[in-house]
Amino acid sequence: MTVLLVVLALAVFLCLYSYLGYPAILKLVSVLRRTRRSTRVLSDGPAPPAPRISIVLPIYNEANVIAATLERILAVDYPADRRQILVISDASTDGTDEIVAGFADRGVELLRMPRRQGKTAAENAARRYLTGEIIVNTDASVGIDAAAIKHLVAAFGDPTVGVASSHDVSVASLDAGANSGEGAYVGLEMWIRGLETAVDGIVGASGSLYAIRAELHMRPVPDGLSRDFAAALTAREHGRRAVSVPEALCYVPRGASLQLEYRRKVRTMTRGLATLAYKRALLNPFRYGVFAWMLFSHKLCRWLVPWALLALLAAVGALSVTSAWARALLVAFGLVAVAGVIALVRRGADSLPRILALPAYVATGNAAALHAWVRVLTGRHAPAWEPTRRGVVRAM
Repeated sequence: MTVLLVVLALAVFLCLYSYLGYPAILKLVSVLRRTRRSTRVLSDGPAPPAPRISIVLPIYNEANVIAATLERILAVDYPADRRQILVISDASTDGTDEIVAGFADRGVELLRMPRRQGKTAAENAARRYLTGEIIVNTDASVGIDAAAIKHLVAAFGDPTVGVASSHDVSVASLDAGANSGEGAYVGLEMWIRGLETAVDGIVGASGSLYAIRAELHMRPVPDGLSRDFAAALTAREHGRRAVSVPEALCYVPRGASLQLEYRRKVRTMTRGLATLAYKRALLNPFRYGVFAWMLFSHKLCRWLVPWALLALLAAVGALSVTSAWARALLVAFGLVAVAGVIALVRRGADSLPRILALPAYVATGNAAALHAWVRVLTGRHAPAWEPTRRGVVRAM
């Protein structure tokens, strides 16, 4: 009995700490460090020339959206003579490359991979062709605010900054039903990144839009890992911070369904777990201090929640044999699970009541995390890179 109660208490603690305790502690520490250095450096002297940047866009079969995406990138507020735009096609087969080639006279470069190898492999292959001092990485399915890149680049005025990440805004797509739970979750994630920036720097950049110093981008990242997650970790390894820039807005259409979101999360979490294992030295608090605590809390604890939930369910099940309160709790769990399944089957994942949208999204994420753990522990690689088909982003 005592062992089961301890297991139950630890499982509940991990779940509450991951979603409530960690943000609360971050908020407290950020208030105490309010006078910490800013991510901007102000100067009374003349403004230095805009650094040369390389905008990198890895794609695979994006014929439906690539033209609109390139038009948005070409329209960003940054000197045209100080930017390089490089599209990396992961052996697209749907005519995407021909569309990109049509932008050659407007300065868009195309690098086609000879065979499909995945996003990170494509980004690795492109490094030798990059000419910018700062590398800006983005995605074909998002909308970049016209001033976003300027704000990202401005963050590098602080010499301690190695990576600058966008502030993602979850928006409805034009051509599909939107998962409102994703919007709430993204908003929470951006709030946490803001707190982390105030404390000691974020532990992972947004794959939708982030910028990194060229010397850090050139560091090797194995093809099976997540380069956007690794970017923040690489920066810390080399004595720099990764920060979230609230003015650098990136509009990310919500996934059309929880089913699609589940597949995306399995892929990204499998790569994320492999990346964290590869960079595990950063979890050493004696060497990396507060950052190690944040990495442990934001990533590892979050990814351990599904195991905690399984332990909680097992403990409640065992206690229900002799305890009435455990039986009542087990029945409540069962009713919630049955109601959720019925709602998903009869009404569809995206027609759930708004009050259930965020819990449904979190539950989907935890199921995907468990799936990702199984893949990693059994030595299976992440599923092949398939860009998230999010539909057309609204004009901003």
